[in-house]
Amino acid sequence: MSNEWWKESVVYQVYPQSFKDSNDDGIGDFNGIKEKLPYLSNLGIDVIWLNPIFESPLIDNGYDISDYKKTLSSYGTIDEFKSLLDAAHNMGIKIILDLVVNHTSDKHEWFLKSKENTDNDYADFYIWKDPKEDGSAPNSWGATFGGPAWEYVESRNQYYLHCFAKEQPDLNWENPKVREHIYDMMKDWFEFGIDGFRMDVISLISKRQDYPEDPSLAYTKSYYAGASNGPRVHEFLHEMNQEVLSKYDILTVGETPNTNSEQAKLYTQPEREELNMVFHFDHMHLDYGKYGKFSDVRFKLSDLKATLSEWQYQLKDGWNSLYWSNHDQPRAVTRFGNDNEYRIESGKMLGSLLHMMKGTPYIFQGEEIGMKNVPFSSIDEYKDIETKYFYQEMKENGESEEYINKAIYLKSRDNARTPMPWDNSKNYGFSDAKPWINYSHDNDIINVKDALEDKNSIFYHYKKLIQLRKEYKVIVHGDYQLINENDSDIYSYTRKYKDETLLVICSFSPYKINYTCPEDVYNDEFKLLLSNYKDSSNQLTQNITLNPYEALIYHIKN
Repeated sequence: MSNEWWKESVVYQVYPQSFKDSNDDGIGDFNGIKEKLPYLSNLGIDVIWLNPIFESPLIDNGYDISDYKKTLSSYGTIDEFKSLLDAAHNMGIKIILDLVVNHTSDKHEWFLKSKENTDNDYADFYIWKDPKEDGSAPNSWGATFGGPAWEYVESRNQYYLHCFAKEQPDLNWENPKVREHIYDMMKDWFEFGIDGFRMDVISLISKRQDYPEDPSLAYTKSYYAGASNGPRVHEFLHEMNQEVLSKYDILTVGETPNTNSEQAKLYTQPEREELNMVFHFDHMHLDYGKYGKFSDVRFKLSDLKATLSEWQYQLKDGWNSLYWSNHDQPRAVTRFGNDNEYRIESGKMLGSLLHMMKGTPYIFQGEEIGMKNVPFSSIDEYKDIETKYFYQEMKENGESEEYINKAIYLKSRDNARTPMPWDNSKNYGFSDAKPWINYSHDNDIINVKDALEDKNSIFYHYKKLIQLRKEYKVIVHGDYQLINENDSDIYSYTRKYKDETLLVICSFSPYKINYTCPEDVYNDEFKLLLSNYKDSSNQLTQNITLNPYEALIYHIKN
């Protein structure tokens, strides 16, 4: 592989808590992940991204870190993690960790010392502000999980900023000592042997120092109001690159909420020496409604085409990360496909559409077997802090129970967090104990064992997609061009590289539908690389009749 090996890679995201429990305490762990490495090797992935593995009170499922140097005891010891890392490396699989440095847990020793008084070595490690004259918060910024973004601490007679839960105080990146501590910690993990970082909400680390007060933004999520893409974010990331990242052969991907494609160039252009790629959210916002994320709105294909194409065009010099789902999003086949009659077909179609684009594809655990959203029976079954905040807020707003339940079913982060079903036995092969979160009843028919036994399963389609990326340079390097931008049922595009063209045709319709192949693409030297129907025609003709949710990938010699 080249020194830009991450361009040729496919990343598989493991949510450790829910992947595989090896010691029957109901919680996934390092040894469980290690046990399932042969499965991931069989799929063909190159990199595993692990959600936070560090010590945490788990207020926000590990995104509230209390010690960056220790592993979470329920996941296993540092030696067990090292054993997992070595086993993965021996199979040719790299491992990247989740770096959460916009904030820590309020149980982190830095914060415990910082809140004692205004005159100690850690006093300035977090963002503290004096109250207004009437004792109220410094401004009206709101936290992502609801309520104000400021929490009062009596011992300092000050408020601290938290863009997320009050137990997640934001670090003060303006303080060089904070940055030094973070860089040292990162170096320690690279020396330990990890292969990169996914950087949580990294676009929030630089805040506007005037902390703007705008009444129209009262309790708007703070990263819209002055915390996103702040004045020094690129300076900080360039410094991080110089001090740490440039010294190792690694993958870096930044989670960058509220970042448009123009801003993304600044993070990803190689000559700027910041990050390899970023996760954008534009396609995740296409189905937002009056309450934002928690809505019953369905995306429009024209919007999806416009958004994904914009990012393909804009990041020609940078690099894209490609994803349908992750630990914060609902299941792709429910959200973008058809999780009933055409679950298998639309699951394969969505995989085809994404994996043939330019960028590094990310698969979230269970996506490769077509897992879908979970119809929990009541709010009590949900564990997610964001879902519980929303439920409470909507109840207080007088919203109907029917709307609240539908919005939660469609958008709760817990859809992605139910245990991985390895077979259809009593506990689906995840654990012999009661799991930390309930199983999905769909696991009876949606599980790894059944997927591996069915040669036409989504799993083998994903395996083939990954193989194709290794075989055809056009998939890694080809230029992207959208076809028929106004077609409301079909997403088709080409990728061109040297004398190769890739033609990708994906139907989003539950009905049979006609497709006309562009004249400038069509020629006689073609090969059907992959389709999601057994009886797909090998012929590339001017007019093609597509089955519901059919996906066709043709390779054409120019």
